[in-house]
Amino acid sequence: MFKNLVFCLALISVVACGSKPRVQLEEGGINLAPTVQHEVIAKEVAMLLENHSYKKVPMSDSLSAIVFNNLIKSVDQGKTYLIQSDIDGIQQYKNTISQDFRQGDLSASFHIFNIYSQRYLQCMEYALTQIDAPHDFTVDENYSNFREKLGWFKSEEELKDQWRKRVKYDLLNLRLTSTDKGADEEKHKETLRKRYNNLISQAKKTNSNDAFQLIMTSLTDAVDPHTTYYNPSFAQAFNEGMSNTLEGIGARLQMENEMVTIKEVIAGGPAFKDKTLQMDDRIIGVAQGNGEFEDIIGWRLDAAVAKIKGPKGTIVRLKILPAGQELTAQPKTVSLTREKIVIAEESAKKSIKTVQGEDGKSYKVGVITLPKFYIDFDAYRKRDPDYKSTTRDVKLILDSLNNEKVDAVVLDLRNNGGGSLQEAIELTGLFIDKGPVVQVRDVRNRVEVESDNESGVKWSGPFGVIINRFSASASEIFAGAIQDYGRGIILGSTTYGKGTVQSAIEMARFISPTNKLLLKAAGGDPDTPNGAPEFGQINITMGKFYRVNGSSTQHKGVDADVIFPTQYSAEKFGESSEPSALPWDQIKTTTYAKIGNLTTTIQKLNVSHQTRMAKSPEYKFLLEDIEEFNKSESVPQISLNETKLKKERDNSIAKNRARINKVLELRGLPLWKEGEPQPKTEFDFVLDESLKVMSDFIPLENLSK
Repeated sequence: MFKNLVFCLALISVVACGSKPRVQLEEGGINLAPTVQHEVIAKEVAMLLENHSYKKVPMSDSLSAIVFNNLIKSVDQGKTYLIQSDIDGIQQYKNTISQDFRQGDLSASFHIFNIYSQRYLQCMEYALTQIDAPHDFTVDENYSNFREKLGWFKSEEELKDQWRKRVKYDLLNLRLTSTDKGADEEKHKETLRKRYNNLISQAKKTNSNDAFQLIMTSLTDAVDPHTTYYNPSFAQAFNEGMSNTLEGIGARLQMENEMVTIKEVIAGGPAFKDKTLQMDDRIIGVAQGNGEFEDIIGWRLDAAVAKIKGPKGTIVRLKILPAGQELTAQPKTVSLTREKIVIAEESAKKSIKTVQGEDGKSYKVGVITLPKFYIDFDAYRKRDPDYKSTTRDVKLILDSLNNEKVDAVVLDLRNNGGGSLQEAIELTGLFIDKGPVVQVRDVRNRVEVESDNESGVKWSGPFGVIINRFSASASEIFAGAIQDYGRGIILGSTTYGKGTVQSAIEMARFISPTNKLLLKAAGGDPDTPNGAPEFGQINITMGKFYRVNGSSTQHKGVDADVIFPTQYSAEKFGESSEPSALPWDQIKTTTYAKIGNLTTTIQKLNVSHQTRMAKSPEYKFLLEDIEEFNKSESVPQISLNETKLKKERDNSIAKNRARINKVLELRGLPLWKEGEPQPKTEFDFVLDESLKVMSDFIPLENLSK
């Protein structure tokens, strides 16, 4: 048996690497090395990108340069830890790093990560020594906390001076922002000492899976901004996000002082029903069913969460240290049966707004807010009649709005980054009666028309869709279809411009049975959470989608019919700002029957909209915000002179108070006085004006029928 195992392990090394690694990695301490599983996966991902993705990008010198730059940027984007000699020393890998992936050789990538990790800890440990050093807050010197546009530090002395300033800034910031006015300097130093020690502790828990995830992202981002490899933990989180469900105890957890701390109990989940767990309780031990407890103090958060989560119907026992009690207190034991939990705050929600029209009439408008296009694929595949999905939720909301006799419906897709293509198609079907929704061109240039095949609509009245720069992918498919059919009006600003389709595929499909056996013999990955894809998954671009009119949304996005200004330019935000993004193009229009021609109506709506804007103080505030946002692109300099920094902050606070008081005064509310907590001024100008546009649209739409 032992001989067989030795043979298997030797064979794995041959199969995975195939050649001598480019760098001989040191091991031990914070130096990390790839596992055999990482090497196998890297090789398979490189093969997929070269041969099966939409772009089919070869692992070449030019790609290597991009991967190399991505990797440097991902570890030290702010140029805070590395120095010029570090960069000079790793330049030798710049033109070979992607070819190494093809061989399953991750040694150069891990070597770069290890250099960063060493520098990170050196900086943090040096920062600790500077807490008790003398700091003069009367001298004039500046600190730049984000140096991306500057050069690398030329020496360790320059790096140390940066971190001296960092510590000085942190201490000064604590002095100026502390709510405890009686706190002395020693208390601020202790706060900072705890902060830095916690960062050091977390850094030392970084493992090879963390490095591998970052390295693989550097590769996939070089090929395509939307192709991504997810390790098992990330894959599980992504799939839960897509389904808007998770299986576990129903609590949001956070690491505080080396202990897993409960920060929220999710309504309806096992923890909520049990009523034993409270905010800031600490979980110090976990047991599966009747098994032995494992002490999880000092664990990484993801490792602890993997133990706490699990399949629905299974039992987990927790040792709980109640909030406020010392470590020496007697912990209590809580037993919970895991369940499938719906993440309600990311599901479709409705509200009904009453708006006064220019014609003097009051109109009821149903507003549906949709944060993303979600579907529980696992439950759907298993034919669960109660599977969670966007279309099912919105259908119920529309039934409710019909019963409440609203005059119009608005779907708010602002900041909706997309999700399920299937859901975008089916949701469109609630507003149109049968017909094509989107065209998809695959890796072989074959075009398939995806249609809504279900008769009938759930809402046939006046309809509006609100979009912005961060409405992407499935949001753009939906908004584009509504616009092309003339089914409703699109309000807001131009969307993101993501016109590509990704398939989520488990990497297990590409790893040969022989390699799977060999990896199993080597021990696999002990950190893989229950139910997660064993080898992770790749979300790979396999197609490009086009509107029914033949235009791609790639790069260009969807333009609004009624336009609102935005601070987010296409050059900095959106698909067109991504160097590796696919270009815009066009294919043939597919056959579809327009529901209406809204050209004249949209012209009338824009005249009324612009007239209101010219008189609107809120619109003026919006333009001021945009101007402020786009003001300076220079490297920010923070004064470390206490008097100057305090004056700058006081001026900023006074400016903010004056601005908020203008808004409060406009609405007839009490003004914000100095010394009082900042009042809430939640006002959604874009939604408010969109509702007014809908009040203009309702009588025009009714006249056209």
